[in-house]
Amino acid sequence: MLRPLVARFVSARDDELTPVLWATAYGFCILFSYYILRAVRDEISSADRGNLQILWTAVFVVMLLAVPLYSWVASRYPRGVFVPLANRFFIANLVLFYVALTLLPPALRPWIDRAFYVWASVFALFVVTVFWGFMADCFRNEQGKRLFGFIAVGSSLGGIAGSAVTASLVEVAPAFTLLLVACVPLELASWCAAVLHRRFGGGADATRVENQPLGGSAWSGIGVIFRSPYLLGIAAYIALMTFASTVLYFQQAHLVGEAVTDRAARTALFARIDLWANALTILLQTYLTARIIRAIGIAASLLLLPAALSLGFLGLGAYPLLVVLIGLQVFYRSVRYGLAKPAREVLFTVVSREEKYKSKAFLDAAVYRGGDLVSGWLYAGLAALGLSVGAIAFVAAPVAVVWAVVGFRLGTAQERRARAGTPGTPESPTPASS
Repeated sequence: MLRPLVARFVSARDDELTPVLWATAYGFCILFSYYILRAVRDEISSADRGNLQILWTAVFVVMLLAVPLYSWVASRYPRGVFVPLANRFFIANLVLFYVALTLLPPALRPWIDRAFYVWASVFALFVVTVFWGFMADCFRNEQGKRLFGFIAVGSSLGGIAGSAVTASLVEVAPAFTLLLVACVPLELASWCAAVLHRRFGGGADATRVENQPLGGSAWSGIGVIFRSPYLLGIAAYIALMTFASTVLYFQQAHLVGEAVTDRAARTALFARIDLWANALTILLQTYLTARIIRAIGIAASLLLLPAALSLGFLGLGAYPLLVVLIGLQVFYRSVRYGLAKPAREVLFTVVSREEKYKSKAFLDAAVYRGGDLVSGWLYAGLAALGLSVGAIAFVAAPVAVVWAVVGFRLGTAQERRARAGTPGTPESPTPASS
């Protein structure tokens, strides 16, 4: 029933429509779960904003431990095992947090909050990284340019659903009950991954590459990054992006923390910001993303967001007000996830399977959180020097320009690889028709 409707919004062949729907449902479930928890995490950041850089240091340390562990699992089990296993590991964690919040003394709540903040920051990147690595393994480069924008719509719809659930329940139910609610879509995501694995080559034939472990060691996916200018370019792009994101995040925590004193009201505000951002993201992904990427290419698509954000930082520098920050944050998130994110994921369609899962996990998780860590301490240092929110925004504007240049050069390299064909990169199988 959905196929005729989907065909109106995405340029997909008949044999691609059903797999695209399953992939979209997978993304919906992942982001539905995350956005149930996101506002809770962001509220903790406002309540404990003086310790944000310390919390981000803890996140980075945990990420350095988690990435090799994930790579070790991926080296020994096929994707049909380790992709659902990653989701179910996080489900078990959520249940443990719920038990701790229910049974442990209230005096321990600040430390549980901090542990949850660290865990949620790791969770946010890992489940999304595994999802997009799986998509890059299933769909070819040409398919990614046509289909990733629409697949990302599922993620945005999940974000809206999760934000709406949080905004509705947080003021009438204990916040920690949301942890159990978030387990349900995570389990559904595991089922979607299993279906996609079977459709894209996974089955009874153990000799197929899709049914075999990635091989290598826990560290092999990391070592290849430092030997590849292309992957180093992705690392630079992510690091610069995290600086811009961190500046907005810290400014949001500061301005919201100063303007709104009630914790439930802050959580509701963060959920509404997420809701507005995801609504605009869906409009962009549904009607414009694939058309923009086809029209201007990956290079220009990766340039647009940082170029516009540099102007946004100048505006925030001139008018450092909460309403300006909210508008810039909504714009940034919608364009980042509506256009820049699908374009960035296409970068991984021209690399090897090990790089799609293991190197990507290090780039999207450890490099991302490492960028958060460095940027968080830089922001704290600038604030300690007496720079105001507006002054720090002026500092961030030229960094966004550098980010734009890196994005354009990286996109050019991807398009060159796609035309030439990357040695050692197997073509993804055509999905089974429905």
